[in-house]
Amino acid sequence: MKFLSIIFGFTFFIGFLSCKNQTTPESAKAPDYLDLFNPDSIHPLLGKKLGTYVPFTLTTDMSMLSDSEKTILKLLIEAAKQMDECFWYEAYGNKNRLLDSIKDPGLKAYVLANYGPWDRLDGNKPFIPGTKAKPEGANFYPEDMTKAEFEGVKIDDKKGMYSFVRRNAEGQLYTVPYHEQFKKEHEQAAVLLYQAAGLSANKGLSNYLKLRATALRTDDYQASDIAWLDMKDNKIDIVIGPIETYEDQLFGYKATHEAYVLVKDLEWSKRLAHYAQFLPDLQANLPVGAAYKKETPGFDTDLNAYDVVYYAGDANAGGKTIAINLPNDEEVQLKKGTRRLQLKNAMKAKFDKILLPISNELIDPSQRKHVTFDAFFATTMFHEVAHGLGIKNTIAGSGTVREALLEQHSALEEGKADILGLFMIKYLHDKGELEGDMMDYYTTFMASIFRSVRFGASDAHGKANMVRFNFFENYKAFEKDENTGFYKINPVQMEKATEALSDLILTIQGNGDLKAAEKLIKEQGIISLDLQSDLDKLAKKGIPVDVVFRQGIEVLGL
Repeated sequence: MKFLSIIFGFTFFIGFLSCKNQTTPESAKAPDYLDLFNPDSIHPLLGKKLGTYVPFTLTTDMSMLSDSEKTILKLLIEAAKQMDECFWYEAYGNKNRLLDSIKDPGLKAYVLANYGPWDRLDGNKPFIPGTKAKPEGANFYPEDMTKAEFEGVKIDDKKGMYSFVRRNAEGQLYTVPYHEQFKKEHEQAAVLLYQAAGLSANKGLSNYLKLRATALRTDDYQASDIAWLDMKDNKIDIVIGPIETYEDQLFGYKATHEAYVLVKDLEWSKRLAHYAQFLPDLQANLPVGAAYKKETPGFDTDLNAYDVVYYAGDANAGGKTIAINLPNDEEVQLKKGTRRLQLKNAMKAKFDKILLPISNELIDPSQRKHVTFDAFFATTMFHEVAHGLGIKNTIAGSGTVREALLEQHSALEEGKADILGLFMIKYLHDKGELEGDMMDYYTTFMASIFRSVRFGASDAHGKANMVRFNFFENYKAFEKDENTGFYKINPVQMEKATEALSDLILTIQGNGDLKAAEKLIKEQGIISLDLQSDLDKLAKKGIPVDVVFRQGIEVLGL
């Protein structure tokens, strides 16, 4: 899950290049317009939106890589760029027509950050005059298609993750598989993956790259997912293809294209390996009735830390992911488990540039010392661990949780991962397996809600954040001093709220209770006026909401 290409180019749209002291082709030079993203920018149409993002350069220690590994890295970045083209089509449609119509540099930069004219960090509101509201089904379905029409028609693979629904000249619906719609992009990426596989001395990586290339040509990803799980000692990695379903807010069926190109942080990965052994124990001790934790997820898995050197597609749109838990295939999860990847350099950027400044504005001075990077890393990591726990199939045997909860599944699943992650930290801390003060974890977790909720309440992560914030408030897990505006954590009530919300979400999932999920999200997944005033305060202080990346082959010195 989620927990992303070019970032902004006028003459090119993929592979942002930044190498000031190196002569590069004109199309590869780093434009100055990343400097537009600063809190002092005031745009006639966008206002202070360009201060929403802060630029950050994605790099890693290249000295640990051999010459062939560096060549592999270049090939993987080129393959990742193809995912951008696919995601633009999925999220918006005709990218070039939109970009060619925009002459204003700041407006174009903001369009590129959002992969369209809708602000992903502001409830998908249009920010270009005359733009219609974003379709709930993005570009996966005909804009005039109703849910009733979709449910009533019998066509192949209409609910499949890897197909578009289209309408022919006679008005009838039909489907187009991804590998046909994106034949050019998939083939180019597949060729690059095969080339990289041929250069790799790591058998696991080579096998995975070949199988992933085949998957792009066939839309059958399961074999490559299993091969990806089987990799254990690879320094280089890539997550690539259609993966998450957040963009489809009509049904939650369709996956979007994305890519992460990664270099393993060996030192931090060794630190994380210790926790994998506790996953069966954590599953057995979840705070919910036995029927809702009866499944035994696969535990042939590992926890690793990486520097991410390239984001593409969905992963690069709006708020940037700092940790990954994949694959999403429930069959693979139950059989093999998942891999949890912590994107350490991107995580550190958000901690330093966003979380600490937020804490200084909203957290009570007596508790600010408890906001630490180690706690931020842990809460993020266990969020991803939690995706692999719980229940994948409804207890009544009526199908998967994803199928039962439809468009509410993503928000509830993200909410589960958030709250179970905190529960697991407390559980391991009580067992003496996790160092540090629990107040570090509680305070950092609370501060992180303020950071994450600024992404808005329109997507799955935003709704999950608001459900948790409002639930905590009702449990008095924190209190706000009306005179100072500072928040103070109550650790006793925080623990009680954590267990209660964990129980509630796991029960809704296990029951496949769509009405209960809708009720919870409708009533709790909202931003109150009081909280909005706090978020507005952060914006006035010039604290960015997220990051944009200088990234690419030249940035890495390749």
